Amino acid sequence: MLFNSLDFLIFFPVIVGLYFALSPKYRWVLLLGASYYFYMCWKAEYIILIVFSTLVDYFAARQMVRIQEKKKRRLFLYLSLLSNLGLLFFFKYWNFFSGETRALLDSWNIMADVPTFQLLLPVGISFYTFQTLSYTIDVYNGKLEPEKNLGRFALYVSFFPQLVAGPIERATHLLPQLRQTFDFDYQRVVSGLQQMLWGFFKKVVIADRLAVYVNEIYASPGDENGLALLLATYFFAFQIYCDFSGYSDIAIGAARVMGYDLMENFRTPYLSKSIREFWSRWHISLSTWFRDYLYIPLGGNRVPQVRWFLNLFIVFVVSGFWHGANWTFLIWGALHGSYLVAEILWKRLPFAQFRGMPPQFKSILAIGTTFHLTLLAWVFFRANSLEDAITVIRSVVELPLTMSVEMIRETINQAGGLTWLVTAFTLITFAFADPIMDRKIKKLREGKPIAYAMGIFASILSGILILGYFGEVEFIYFQF
Repeated sequence: MLFNSLDFLIFFPVIVGLYFALSPKYRWVLLLGASYYFYMCWKAEYIILIVFSTLVDYFAARQMVRIQEKKKRRLFLYLSLLSNLGLLFFFKYWNFFSGETRALLDSWNIMADVPTFQLLLPVGISFYTFQTLSYTIDVYNGKLEPEKNLGRFALYVSFFPQLVAGPIERATHLLPQLRQTFDFDYQRVVSGLQQMLWGFFKKVVIADRLAVYVNEIYASPGDENGLALLLATYFFAFQIYCDFSGYSDIAIGAARVMGYDLMENFRTPYLSKSIREFWSRWHISLSTWFRDYLYIPLGGNRVPQVRWFLNLFIVFVVSGFWHGANWTFLIWGALHGSYLVAEILWKRLPFAQFRGMPPQFKSILAIGTTFHLTLLAWVFFRANSLEDAITVIRSVVELPLTMSVEMIRETINQAGGLTWLVTAFTLITFAFADPIMDRKIKKLREGKPIAYAMGIFASILSGILILGYFGEVEFIYFQF
């Protein structure tokens, strides 16, 4: 089920109404049933995968706490890791590795039949796999007592607001909340609905409108001019931010309506002054997951410098591969790993501080540089192949030599004048509104009159109805 669908607009109010009408003792049953139904609306048989992961991790955690000897406890941790990562590998990465293996063997004139499978990637498998793994790892490390109630643990794994695209919640944060009782609270409900509405605005007005142009240009970059490719790349940067942060806002807002607090996932990342800051503000639940469960176990920065840099690089290459079984995603991750290493080395240079430069200009320069470094990486993230990514970069680099009045006219006419005006207006409005809304919608604002809340609702809803691009368009991160 998509958030931006008529089905969800019916489903969510019904579930919320039943939730507050039911005795607190049975609410987890309602939410578990609703979460399974929410997922099964996409492909019913794949609910078996979620149930399998739930049972394996519940059993492994319960066994670990009963065993004192660490070596024996580790066997159950391995059971969890192999079961969850095995499913993820089979559905997401098997065909990639089998294809690369076949190509390698062919280059050596070795004929081998390496099987591939025509499988539909289960929606959200990367997200709920990481969520369950964090649970068993925390239990193994003694940071968390295992959940005794199988039903509540199943709800933690499948909680419908964040099931298919995060935020990737930690059991230490969400599980205790699933044991609490939440009464209907006007301020909290209003705050949650406002955040949901702002998420819908980002998805329907910005992301889906930009997607039309981006998809057309990136479908065949060899047929497009450099200016069109440059604009499509800029547009994609805002498309993916509004698409994914919009999903997170809807998820966080929906959970807040019912009383649950999900972790913040975005914090105006394009205002970052460094790549390191960018990753503290973009997809926060994933970046902190890799920090806690990969970077720190590798040694973090408590190792010799070369090993530290290697740790950073490994984390981001793995992060790229987490996003998709394609060389483009690996290069995207490798670029960000390289950026971080280069940033550390750059800051050690005496002239890197730009002493004497006005602070405001220094901030603008830092933000602009960080944004354009991420923009270069986005080319590989969005391109359908390495060849397409190279075509885009080559065309943009050659743009100063090929720019002409005819090229500008052709690019404007390609989408239509009115489309350009609407797109420019919505992007400018969003650029000013997003930092303000980011501060306002994430806090409970007590004591505000009803007229204040209704004014915000009316403003955002009007923007959606007037400027929205309507249609049940999937969220980008559903493919991960």
